[in-house]
Order: sequence, then C-alpha cells, then structure tokens
Amino acid sequence: MEPERVVVRHGGREHAGVVAPGESWSAAAHRAAASIPGRLTVDDLSGPVKRFAIDSDQRIDLRAMTRGDLPALTRWLGEPHVRRWWNSDGEPTRERVERTYGPRVDGTTPTRMWVVDVNGRSVGFVQDYRIGDYPDFALLAPDPDAVGLDYAIGEPGWVGRQLGARVLWAWAVRARQRFPDVTACFAAPDHRNQASLRVLAKAGFEQGTWFDEPQRDGTTATVIGCTLDVRRVLG
Repeated sequence: MEPERVVVRHGGREHAGVVAPGESWSAAAHRAAASIPGRLTVDDLSGPVKRFAIDSDQRIDLRAMTRGDLPALTRWLGEPHVRRWWNSDGEPTRERVERTYGPRVDGTTPTRMWVVDVNGRSVGFVQDYRIGDYPDFALLAPDPDAVGLDYAIGEPGWVGRQLGARVLWAWAVRARQRFPDVTACFAAPDHRNQASLRVLAKAGFEQGTWFDEPQRDGTTATVIGCTLDVRRVLG
C-alpha cells in the first residue's frame, strides 16, 4: 500500500510530504511545512492527497458565546440559508432563541456555544456536546463517547467562500484540547444538505450510517452520520 501524501499550500508554493506509519495527517503536514511560520488549516482532506494550507491573511478563532451574542445568533438563524436546516425549534424569535440557547451560553446544559471570528469579525457559530449526555441521540450515533457538533456560517456574505472546512478544523483542534480522551467527532446533517456534507468531507469527516432523527417539532429528518477519526486526522 502506498503511503498517504500531504500537501501544504503557502502563498504560491506547495510543500509535499508523506504520512509515516502511525502518524496523523496533521502531524505529517506540520512536518512538511516545519519551516513556515503560521497556523495550519485545511484546504481539502476528502481526496487521496490531504491538502492543507498556511494562510497568513486569514485567522479563524472560536470564542465562547455570551448572551451579548444572542442578537447576532437570532439574526443568523433567521437567514434563509441557515433557517432551512435549523427550523425544528420553531421561528427564531428573540424570545425563543434566548429560551433555547441562553442556558447553553450560561453553561447549565451539556451543550456549549461558540462564536466563529474571522479576522476579528463574527461570522457564525458552532455548538458541541458529548453525545452520551443526550441518551436519545446516543442510541442513534455509532459512538456515544464522541463529541457531537452542529455549525453554521451565519453571515450571508461569508457563504461560499471556502470557509466552512477551516471553521471545522479550528473547532476540531480546540475540541482535541478540551476533550483529550475523545477518539471521534460526529455530525449528522440532513441528507439533502449537500453543501454541509461537502464541508465535512473537506474537514476530514467520513460518511457513515443514514438514520432517522426525531425533531423537536414532531417531524423526522433523515440524516447522514459523519465521523472524524481524531487519532488518524489530528493525532
């Protein structure tokens, strides 16, 4: 079997390497670009060559959401491109968003909320949780010890700018530090949400089982379980 290859793009150059036995893709990419200062991110991990990048012009950070961010969250949830996939809780009114997401922001539920900042501008959010903390969902997911996540780029002007996979990478690196024992991360987008499925694949997630997920409004959504192998991808 041929070794897996990695490529790290920086400016107009590409730095290539191979993944050593037992080495993660991230470690191999860091080794290939050891002489380049900057933060490693991803371009596309879905193909046979794992493509990373070091982009000094773009900095993605995740910070803990506060109640001061709830008006922005309300606006993002009301955007048509987000609302299509985040509508099971009902209309994203200010009262409903505060009632649903306020406790998560306050830290009184297992779910945590994060704001995505790109070069200091807030453009979207991620929520994450231990799947085992939600027994009904744990019965459906392949690994109840995994960390689950949901995400959205809320600002319409930032949609379609190849940002999603990099947001997930920034989240995964942080989650690896917060949950040192975790071996898998898990997302389950609607099977019709091809854009999200492409983003997850670029970030290193692999598609798995299709299953029906009950929604809070009483409907059922057919979703595709997507798993990130933490040790293989991040080390």
